[in-house]
Amino acid sequence: MKIYTKTGDRGETGLVGGRRISKGDPRIIAYGSVDELNSGIGMTISLLSSRNGHLFSDVIDILTDTQRDLFVIGSDLADPGYREENQYQQNIQRAQKNMVEKLEESIDRFETELDPITFFILPGGSTEAAQMHLTRTVARRIETQVTLLAKNQKINPIILAYLNRLSDLLFVTARLVNKRMGVKDIPWRIRSIENNKQMKT
Repeated sequence: MKIYTKTGDRGETGLVGGRRISKGDPRIIAYGSVDELNSGIGMTISLLSSRNGHLFSDVIDILTDTQRDLFVIGSDLADPGYREENQYQQNIQRAQKNMVEKLEESIDRFETELDPITFFILPGGSTEAAQMHLTRTVARRIETQVTLLAKNQKINPIILAYLNRLSDLLFVTARLVNKRMGVKDIPWRIRSIENNKQMKT
């Protein structure tokens, strides 16, 4: 079987159920971005595994589970026939509440290792944490895209909760990765007027 089908050569693609729509439709943009997020998490796992896998086996496990969850979310978004009363319809993959709860449990567990922060931090530190922050911003963007989609089309509301919690998880794990590697969070500070003047001279 060839990987290319030529069925999308005119800018259309098929949804679950067979209906064809523009590849520029908000639904397609949303679940396409989920694929981007999944790929970013894959890159993060690769970095953690190749350099410091022994330090981050618990993080790698939850991120791998997250990749599986994102396949479910992509499938859910690809089905325009979502109805709350038949959300457990056979053969339809749906985001479930326990997926959100699993993220919350991981966030709570990882936070026990971290010192509370009372300031904003800049994305960065180690390469691994920087990649995680980058992936976090993709999760935030998808949350916005799905929110806009939900204004005009029916979606599973659990998806929004999951994406919101996932960006929180990625923030916490970015800090956790830095701490375990001995890298400090980078605080954001407003430059003083005097410092700005010195930079211009």
